[in-house]
Amino acid sequence: MSSDAGKEGPMSTAGARGAATVELGGRRVGGAEPVLVIAEIGINHNGSLDMARKLIDGAYLAGAEAVKFQKRTPERCVPKEQWHLERDTPWGRIPYIEYRRRMEFGEAEFAAIDRHCRERGILWFASCWDEQAVDFVERYEPPCYKIASASLTDHDLLRKVRSTGRPVVLSTGMSTAAEIDEAVNLLGRHDLLIAHSTSTYPCPPSDLNLRMIETLRRLYPECPVGYSGHETGLAPTWAAVALGAAFVERHITLDRALWGSDQAASVEIGGFLRLVSNIRDIEKALGDGIKRVYEGELAAIAKLRRVKSGLEVAG
Repeated sequence: MSSDAGKEGPMSTAGARGAATVELGGRRVGGAEPVLVIAEIGINHNGSLDMARKLIDGAYLAGAEAVKFQKRTPERCVPKEQWHLERDTPWGRIPYIEYRRRMEFGEAEFAAIDRHCRERGILWFASCWDEQAVDFVERYEPPCYKIASASLTDHDLLRKVRSTGRPVVLSTGMSTAAEIDEAVNLLGRHDLLIAHSTSTYPCPPSDLNLRMIETLRRLYPECPVGYSGHETGLAPTWAAVALGAAFVERHITLDRALWGSDQAASVEIGGFLRLVSNIRDIEKALGDGIKRVYEGELAAIAKLRRVKSGLEVAG
């Protein structure tokens, strides 16, 4: 049995993350709740439904509670002057617009993804890059929408996403403090989660600026604040949890050497298993900030303490 030294500690788990919570698919995020771990599949499936299924299964095996995809309407998202620029791809050297089309999943693929995730009890949602993509994903009733860092200043898209009435995760990479504030004011703080991020792939440690998690939590106390990481390695994500991130998101891949712009900044399935396992250990280790003498210490007191305190003698 442990004894408490005082009724209150300097910072409980809820205090470290802020008191705000948002419900995503029946799971509350923020406050004293466990960190929500999101595996971003993004476009790491390289247009293959079979690969997407394997990534979902890997995320589920690792203990992630949600997976995230990306959805674009290529003709709306690719500037016309880039349509016919040729690019080396898994399908050979083809025009960029054709590459973007081949990377996009349609109704059949997302219906299969939806079934696959439901069968495993894992949430899925998407970052939509245009208004038509929001209409497409809405048919699957996602638990939330993600605003990618590149879309933070696209106010029409923000309004479209907010019009669905679903919670929104706002990623803040490549954005100034003023731009973030403008986006938050447009979206409103209800059912809004904010992710600190630096949009460099992969991101060097010197550019991660993890203390922005604390800054965002102070600026927007009504919103759970998390971390979307693009670094190589796992330690910065664990540090983000220790700093109070309510949720974390990392790209997942079958092999970091695969073709694709996000693969090198992603985590392979074995690494993702370690990522989640150590996040859970960190949560346990953080405690509540109340000083205790634990039962496991009593034998050490009896064996090692030469002078007992007055409290020990009285007790």
